[in-house]
Amino acid sequence: MVGEPLPVRAPAVSKQLLLINFLAFQVGWFACVMGAANGMPSLGPIVVLGVIALHLSFAIESKPEIRLMICAALIGVVYDSLLVYAGLVSYSNGTLIAGTAPYWIVTLWVLFATTLNVSLRWLRGNMLLAGVLGAIAGPLSYLAGSKLGAVEFAQPAYAVVALAAGWAMFMPMLIQLADRFDGFQLPARQPA
Repeated sequence: MVGEPLPVRAPAVSKQLLLINFLAFQVGWFACVMGAANGMPSLGPIVVLGVIALHLSFAIESKPEIRLMICAALIGVVYDSLLVYAGLVSYSNGTLIAGTAPYWIVTLWVLFATTLNVSLRWLRGNMLLAGVLGAIAGPLSYLAGSKLGAVEFAQPAYAVVALAAGWAMFMPMLIQLADRFDGFQLPARQPA
């Protein structure tokens, strides 16, 4: 109808926020991995709590971001527990229930969710690229964690294939969830 404003959903992500988000993710990742590798698996989750607080302080709405983090945690605990159960990966510490993923790796999934609506926002609308990026970057992250001593692969080739396949599927799924649970978008204005 003429005269009615169109819904507005403009991104509220500045270059400064992109840099802060990227750096905060790196700090959280290293805290989780190095803490686990050095027998201090609680270090990472403590640092990530600070990163989450910072992330939510920049969000326009925190509830969607929290929902996205919960979704990522659920995906992470199930997928990484399946990898442990299959004998493809093992962790020396941080496991609360035998045969499941340690809490610090689930924390990494939550930390990763903090990037989806900020520094990885550019992947929206390109699910093929998201899948390819997931298939490459997902296993590389685990391999880096392995080199630092936080995770071990019983059968590295099988583990990398499973990680690539999983992340090729989960990355597009997480990008779609981020589009749905976006606390960095201005809410659509309702017609008057």
